[in-house]
Amino acid sequence: MHPAPSLILFTVLSGIGFGLLVWLGLGLSAPVGLAAFILFGLGYGLAGAGLIAAAFHLGHPERALKAFTQWRSSWLSREAVLATATMAVMAPHAASSAFAATPLPLFGWLGAALALVTIFATAMIYTQIKAVPRWHHWSTPPVFVLAALAGGAMLAAQTTLAHFLMLALAAAMVAHWIAGDKRFAQSGSTTGTATGLASLGRVRLLEPPHSGRNYLLREMVHVVGRKHAHKLRLIALGFGAIFPALLLMLPASYGTIALALIVHLTGMTAQRWLFFAEAEHVVGLYYGKR
Repeated sequence: MHPAPSLILFTVLSGIGFGLLVWLGLGLSAPVGLAAFILFGLGYGLAGAGLIAAAFHLGHPERALKAFTQWRSSWLSREAVLATATMAVMAPHAASSAFAATPLPLFGWLGAALALVTIFATAMIYTQIKAVPRWHHWSTPPVFVLAALAGGAMLAAQTTLAHFLMLALAAAMVAHWIAGDKRFAQSGSTTGTATGLASLGRVRLLEPPHSGRNYLLREMVHVVGRKHAHKLRLIALGFGAIFPALLLMLPASYGTIALALIVHLTGMTAQRWLFFAEAEHVVGLYYGKR
């Protein structure tokens, strides 16, 4: 699928923002005063920036409010509702910590739970799409959740926790790639099943459905060379998880954490670009792209 920059920004920024809110809500990092104002502001800012980026990906951003109306059937709608609920429930805890130096644990715990479920809902937007076999697998949500929690732990200066979460993220990414490479073949989708002509024998594409580009080819079909995918996987794994984990083993300092965070975000940007670019939509079978 087309790796739109808005979707990459949305999943990376909102994930780490909600991940930070999880740890702030649980009280693992319990800042007050100016520190609370900065950290909660950072969490809200990153989460909000990601959601705004997602809204601009819509064909009609002015209709973004309609995303809240389909929560019974749509994971995208559930994510919008949960994200709003997280920010609203966490607000008393954040405001009291920043302006009264008095955390409100109950609101923090509820907000942390909602933030975690919001991250899961983001992952489920992609996991539930059966037409993209690489995504439609149990290995997709752990990558989203662990990336958010690991990045959030770094922002909360929980270096030991972030170190182990980075190692878990590395394992999750490898598992997702190994499973994903087999998913299209396991799905049983072929040109024959796509056209409904499988019973007649092997189906081959004689001519493409049309000669020009269209929306489906632009958004749903994106081909990545095996050599480039291999390089990007190494970048994503090394920068997104392994190098940050090694940096977090050094004596804790703001400089070390900042460097680990920059490296992590670089790697996760590569991972998310590849996440979309490698996703083969079954509609590509109509165009001979498989």
